[in-house]
Amino acid sequence: MSEVTPPIGENDLHAYVDGRLDPARHLAVEHYLRENPDAAQCVATDQRQREAIRAAFAAREVPEPLPPQLSLANIIAQRTRHPPGWWLIAASVVFALGAGLAGGWFLHSPPRPGRAQQAMVLLEQEALSSHVVYAVDRRHPIEVSGAETPHLQQWLSNRLDRTVVAPDLSSLGYHLIGGRLLATEYGGAAALLMYDDTHQHRISVLLRPMAASLQAPSASIEKDGVNGRAWIGNGLGIAVVATLPQNDLAPLATQIGSDLGAPG
Repeated sequence: MSEVTPPIGENDLHAYVDGRLDPARHLAVEHYLRENPDAAQCVATDQRQREAIRAAFAAREVPEPLPPQLSLANIIAQRTRHPPGWWLIAASVVFALGAGLAGGWFLHSPPRPGRAQQAMVLLEQEALSSHVVYAVDRRHPIEVSGAETPHLQQWLSNRLDRTVVAPDLSSLGYHLIGGRLLATEYGGAAALLMYDDTHQHRISVLLRPMAASLQAPSASIEKDGVNGRAWIGNGLGIAVVATLPQNDLAPLATQIGSDLGAPG
């Protein structure tokens, strides 16, 4: 009897992005992605985010080593050719020089980003890529319709372990189409809410769980003509994204922050 191949699940997709699958399972996932374009789009988005994170936190260039003639071993080897005590003085000079070079490198290297800054990078990347993938889809941009708003809010609240309220943007000319779940690069859940106006101009609102202690003020984001505003508060990373000028996004961000209890 031939062995039945287990179905491809979310854990397999995350492991595929991380490069942690054995060759046979890797081929099975590739076949699955060829047969499932929606899943392939999500995986491609996760891969782009992973590469962006790698680039953002790439190792800095280390300082050049000391010249061979200034190495401690070389100085000690010369001790018999110099008066007693000279090599101790030379060794202390080398030590001081090395400490100065290392200290100068640390002082002049860019500071490591803090937790809030790192979280903002992830939030902005996911918000922009998710909007690009789903906002253009006229048939399947969401999983649960805005006609089922109470169910949508409860479903997303349960999955994100946060109280999720779909902001009311009707006073600004936008109505809720619906929402969907997204996967974060850590295997957690995020939510994407989609809105449009009478001209079918779409905006997306990303909600991503964050530590309650994290706070970040509203910041502008932009990539390839797509603009957004992102901030962190009340245990959520929040981003609104659209192909709109930044000035048009400001009142939307204000309303969203007010409805979610997390002003930007």
